Amino acid sequence: MKLYQSVGPNPRVVLFYLSEKGLKIDRAFVDIRAGENRQGEWLKKHPRGGIPVLELDDGSLISEATVICDYLDERFPENPLVGTTPEARAAVRSAIRHIDYSIGSPMMNGFRSAEGLPMFENRMLCVPEAAPGNKAYAQDGMRQADALLARQPFVAGDSFSLADISLFCWVEFGAMVGQPIPEDAAHLKAWRDKIAVMPSAIASADPKHGLAD
Repeated sequence: MKLYQSVGPNPRVVLFYLSEKGLKIDRAFVDIRAGENRQGEWLKKHPRGGIPVLELDDGSLISEATVICDYLDERFPENPLVGTTPEARAAVRSAIRHIDYSIGSPMMNGFRSAEGLPMFENRMLCVPEAAPGNKAYAQDGMRQADALLARQPFVAGDSFSLADISLFCWVEFGAMVGQPIPEDAAHLKAWRDKIAVMPSAIASADPKHGLAD
């Protein structure tokens, strides 16, 4: 199989996951800044231009970062990061769903319609007047995560999981695009600092880590 990846929070989720699982998969870098994912050959793999994509040995394709990780966790069950029981898997998937709609989606839309507008305005619908509202939604989502982490050590409960990887990658992305953790979110900050020193978190910061020149 082969992973097509790039910069950004979603590709980083998969890189963090692979490192933490100890999985070695062939990888190729797609330059989204140059618009490579919006060109003909790539659109044959993902009609919406999305990254990352996992291409299986039979040529079939799996897109969406958490879906790719979910698939790999079933395919390679050692050191599971999506839970070991139906209840645990439900908790992890529920947490990721909440992260996606309360933090990830508004944060990305806020960026695309503001700081990222020159890059995205000719590629997809951008609504500059909605950017402040989207950023406010993402800040509120991070405060919700802060309240959760005041009660438990990890996003989905007592154990590190794919939900922590997902939230961490969005928090790190936010810090790079002018949407940092709110000043009053002390629990989220402490959690972030704990995750940031993990070797897999450090390795995933460089999307070309381990790739041949």
